[in-house]
Amino acid sequence: MAINNKLSELKNIVAAFDSAVIAFSGGCDSTLLAKVAHDVLGSKALAVTAVSPTYTQAEIEEAKKLADSLGLNHMIIYTNELENPDFVSNPPERCYYCKKELMSQLRELARSKNIEIILDGANADDRHDFRPGQKASKELGVRSPLQEVGLTKAEIRSLSRELNLPTWNKPSLACLASRIPYGTKITRENLDRVGKSEEFLLSQGFVPVRVRDYGPTARIEILPDQFTSMISKKDVVLRKLKELGYIYITLDLAGFRSGSMNEVISKEHKLWTDNI
Repeated sequence: MAINNKLSELKNIVAAFDSAVIAFSGGCDSTLLAKVAHDVLGSKALAVTAVSPTYTQAEIEEAKKLADSLGLNHMIIYTNELENPDFVSNPPERCYYCKKELMSQLRELARSKNIEIILDGANADDRHDFRPGQKASKELGVRSPLQEVGLTKAEIRSLSRELNLPTWNKPSLACLASRIPYGTKITRENLDRVGKSEEFLLSQGFVPVRVRDYGPTARIEILPDQFTSMISKKDVVLRKLKELGYIYITLDLAGFRSGSMNEVISKEHKLWTDNI
C-alpha cells in the first residue's frame, strides 16, 4: 500500500471512534498518531504522557512543549512500575509489566472520561522485534493503528516531515530501564545515573546515545562516525561519568543500536510474544 493510502486508512481508523486516548511519549511514532487523532477528532483526542523514573525529566518537559506547540489536548499521569516486584526484578518480559501498568491507568482514565478507545504508537517494524509490552496492550484492548495500516518507522518519519512535525528525525526513545541488564534489579538510583549520563553525553553532541549500566561499568553506544569525537572528549567524559558513580567507562565498538540488551535473550523468551 502506498504511503499516502496508509495515511488515509490511518485517518479512517481513528475517525471510526467518537473519542480516543493516545499514549503520547513525544517520540516520532506517538507524535504522528497524536497529530492525526487531533486533526480527526479535535478535542475528543486526549494525548496522555506518563511521568515515571524510567524517563528523564527533560523528556517529559519536551513532550509537554511539543503537545502545546501542536495544540493537542494533553495531560500528565504518574505511573508506579517501581512498586511492582515483577518489573523491578527485571526479567526479559519486563516491558510487559511496565506497559500493563501504563495501559491499565489509561484504561481507567478513559472510563472516567467516557472515552471510547486507547491508541498507542506501535509501528509495523515493531512486529519484528522483541516487544513484550505489546502483549499487555493487546490484553487491555489497546489499538495500534500505525501498525494496523502497515506504517514502518521510515514511512512515519517521511510523513512526519511532510506534516512539518519536529519529531520527523528525532532519535528513537526507549525507557531508561532498557539500559539495565536483564536480571539486575531496577532502582531509582541506577535509572537516575543512566539518565544523567545520557543527558551529559547528549549535551556533548553525541546523538543518539545509550549508556548501558553494568554496576561499576558504563558501556557507551554512539554512532561509529562519532568515535573520534569521543576519544577527543575522553577526559571530560571520564570525569563526568566517574562523578556519577561509574568506575569503568567503555565504548562499544559495535556502535549505537536500539535493543542491544535483547541480544542475550533466548529463543524461548522471544517465543513468549509470538501470540501477539
